[in-house]
Parts: sequence; C-alpha cells; structure tokens
Amino acid sequence: MPDRIGVGIASFGMSGKVFHAPLLTHHENFRLVRIIERSTSDASSLYPNSTVSRSIDDLLTDSDVELVVVNTPDQTHFELAKRCLEAGKHVVVEKPFTQTVEQGEELIRLAGKNGKVLTVFQNRRWDGDFLTVRRIIERKLLGQLVDFESRYDRYRNYIQAGTWKERQSSGSGLLYNLGSHMIDQAMVLFGVPVAVTAHLKTMRTGGEVDDWFDVRLHYDDVNVAIRSSYLVREAGPRFVLHGTKGSFVKYGIDPQEEALKQGLAPGGAHWGKESQEWWGLINTEIDGASKKATVETRPGNYSAFYDSVFNRITAGAPLAVTPQEALNVIRVIETAKRTEQTKQTVFLGRF
Repeated sequence: MPDRIGVGIASFGMSGKVFHAPLLTHHENFRLVRIIERSTSDASSLYPNSTVSRSIDDLLTDSDVELVVVNTPDQTHFELAKRCLEAGKHVVVEKPFTQTVEQGEELIRLAGKNGKVLTVFQNRRWDGDFLTVRRIIERKLLGQLVDFESRYDRYRNYIQAGTWKERQSSGSGLLYNLGSHMIDQAMVLFGVPVAVTAHLKTMRTGGEVDDWFDVRLHYDDVNVAIRSSYLVREAGPRFVLHGTKGSFVKYGIDPQEEALKQGLAPGGAHWGKESQEWWGLINTEIDGASKKATVETRPGNYSAFYDSVFNRITAGAPLAVTPQEALNVIRVIETAKRTEQTKQTVFLGRF
C-alpha cells in the first residue's frame, strides 16, 4: 500500500465539490486519483493532478483507486456501492446510506465477505455545535437531561428545478436528506430509540417530496424531538436542552460548510471555530451555585471522519461511523415513514 491512499470520487456535484474533494486533497494520508464528472468539466481546472473521466467503470478498473466515495443521487447508492465492493474497493457512502434496510444489510454482508472497509459520511458528528452539546451532556452540566430538541431548517419556498432531490421518483425528501444527520446525532447521544412517532408533510405548492417533518424518538429517560422545514426564514435555536438543573440553548450552524463553499482549505489553528456571537447560553447550577453564561463552541473538524477511514484501512482501528450505525439511521427513517402512514407510534424492537 502506498503512503497515501488513492481515492476516486463518483460524482462532482455539491458534496463532491464542497466536501469530499477539498477534505481529501488537504488530507496528508489521501491522494485524489480520479473524479467522475459526467457532463461538465469543472474538476479538471480545480484538481489538475487528478484524472477526470465520465464513467464509474474508470474507477473500478483503476488499480490506483483503493477507496471510492459514492456520493451520487440517493437512489444509486446501493447499486454503485455494491459494484465498488465487488471490484475490491473500500467504500465511503454519502448519507443517506441506502434507501432501505435490506439494501444496507446486503452491503454490510458484502463488505465483510470481501474484507473491505464500508462507512457512511455522517460528517455532522463533527459539527462544533454538536460536539459542544455532546460534552455538556457527558459532563451532566444540566443534571439529568429531560428534553432534547434539535432543529435544522432552511428557507427554500420554491421547488428547485432540475434536481433529483425534488422528485418523488428519487425516493428522497427532507427526512432522508437533513433527517439522516439529525437522527444520527441523536443516536450517538442516546442510542437506538425504543419507538418512533413521526409527522411528515409536503408544504410547498407543487412539491413531490416531504419538506417538513417532526419526529419524536422515544427513550425511557429523555424526550427527544427532531424537526426540520424548508419554510423557515427566521431560524430559531439549533439545539434546546433542558435538564433537572438547567438549560442550554444554541443558535447558528457550524461554519465549516460555508468555509468550504468559499474555497478555504480545511485545517489550521482557526478551522471550524465559531464566532463568539453564536456561542450557546447555559443557565444551570454547578456545585450548588447558579451559573448563567455563554459556552464557547468547540471547533468543528470534518477531517476527523477521514482520519478514521485511514486508520481503519491501514491499522484496523475502529471506525468512527460503523455501517451498522448508518443502517440504524435507515431503520429509524423507515419506521418514521411507517408511523406517518399508520398515524401510530411504532416500536422498533431489538435488532
């Protein structure tokens, strides 16, 4: 194995341009060997040391490509990831992992059979706001946590033309899109829920996919709600936590995506740091004394995902995002869709 792992990116859409290509080219342990760009030629000028081609077959037959990033439209994840694993490649799948639990289970079996690494790009585990929330919970700064609410909203009051994400035939929608991140974050904190209650709606005129959801994840000791909408022009808090001793409220969104969109290189002393104006507010009791103060947001670090991938491939270290964890996200999404259809809470059972 060469010093740096050769990577091929299966698509140069938004996730390829904004996330994967910059993160990989600025990571000392990877080299971006090949980029698939089916109709445009943006990649050639941005990454002149990488080969740009039109077909996924080029990735599969290129011996320099050891790892493939499957970041194509959601409905193609399963078939392309399967082909890559069968071709002897390690695979990173963009979220959502697959569209069904059965597809995810098959990919996990295939990766095990072929001895290949399989993981899913749940990058928002490394959002600074989430890292801060996780630390507050782990340190029990609010006492026993009672309520956890996460919101991830956008304002798009029109149906975006020319994108598969707005078409029912794609099997996509807001729950698969942003919901994949939010469900994953909740399960990192609290594990697999006992049951799920969900409401999904299409609120925009002419819409085909869900663009609003309210999902309740049921646990024995904490109430968990995740909500998202495409019709929020004035955003409320990103996280709201209440415990037996206090509360934490956090506005704003991690700055890494915007920095990557601006072409800034990931890494460095100030990467992922959030402006003080967006730091969260804690109002709690510590050692018997009331405390109300802002909490500095921990720096975000999306590159940590690829640190984990490298360490797994080269040293067999545990994956930061296991395929089973990603599969559990799909299981919760499927359950949420079933609760919307039946208008009843659905228990997940053991798996």
